[in-house]
Amino acid sequence: MSSPYFTASHEEFRLKVRKFAEEHVRPVAAELDRTEKFSEELTKAMGHNGLFGINIPAEYGGHGKDYRSLVLAVEEIARVDGSQAATLAAHNSLGIGPIYMFGTEEQKKNLIPKLTSGEHTWAFALTEPNAGSDAMGTDTRAELVDGNWVINGQKIFISNAAADMSLGATIQAITGEKDGKKLLSTIIVDSSTPGYTRERITNKMMWRSADTGKLKFDNVKVPEASLLGELGKGGRQMLQTLDSGRLTIGAMGLGLARGAFEMAMDYANKREQFGKPIKHFQAIAFKLADMALKIELAANTLYNAVWLKDNGFPFGKEAAMAKLYTSEIAREVADEAVQIHGAYGLVTDNDIERFYRDQRILQIGEGTSEILRLVISRHIDNK
Repeated sequence: MSSPYFTASHEEFRLKVRKFAEEHVRPVAAELDRTEKFSEELTKAMGHNGLFGINIPAEYGGHGKDYRSLVLAVEEIARVDGSQAATLAAHNSLGIGPIYMFGTEEQKKNLIPKLTSGEHTWAFALTEPNAGSDAMGTDTRAELVDGNWVINGQKIFISNAAADMSLGATIQAITGEKDGKKLLSTIIVDSSTPGYTRERITNKMMWRSADTGKLKFDNVKVPEASLLGELGKGGRQMLQTLDSGRLTIGAMGLGLARGAFEMAMDYANKREQFGKPIKHFQAIAFKLADMALKIELAANTLYNAVWLKDNGFPFGKEAAMAKLYTSEIAREVADEAVQIHGAYGLVTDNDIERFYRDQRILQIGEGTSEILRLVISRHIDNK
């Protein structure tokens, strides 16, 4: 693949991840989806094959690559299975990311090597029953008592939060008030802490083999030094984390679209009607052409945004655009791929049915399409 955004080493890494996805993820993806099983074995295999801490320096146990490498890895896994891509994206961008960006040297050295080892995952606990798009509507509270934070509240729809291998979570909580407004901070909490309970969410339409959980905190007590970054800066940390996270969700949309397009191409080559493969009919050929065009545009939008991040330029607007566009392209491409498959695309024996379900979350998670349009509008209003 030739691209001005990537070097030969990027493409070598992409092919390595694709080989892993084809050999280890594809053979089990459908069965894991059917049984709703979160596979710790497969998750650890991703970690042991260098996919945890991709963009983290080696001094913390990472692999010292850039963010473009992380995006390529997520894209390649998503090309085969959304659930495993969700695990990978959330652990790297939302789990390890904030600790690396905002943690003290002691916090980073104590925790990040455990999260890059492949043995554990980590969660970023933001969403609550009454705080979704309005992330500032957090109700979870943390009170400083005798040198310890005492946390009470709950979180929901948190990736990598409920499995045994989930080592803990970064919790956004109210830590006081100033001028009548909530002061939000983030606090590192180990899952073994008394009062920390977790429950896996099942019966999902999508990402059925990913670890999505509910968390409850009942007088959870952690040392004052567990505060991540500055007191009262949790909202700002959340926004910075989501800017980067949107690039990996964008990679999921792009990867899913590529996978769906490949299935549609393969089916159109094999399926015959009226004596010839259906790809030779203009109605199908034009669908495939439009799908290829949309994927190319989505790729360029995403790759430009992540190039800006890697090179130290502002990228918040471009990240929002990339996440919005790739998620909607994933929807359009998956829908047309099902149409090309006809009735065969509607049964669970066909992978395109799973892809069609998995694409739906991309317009909701890490910023709904509506919120992203608001984010973009505010960026362009400031010009």
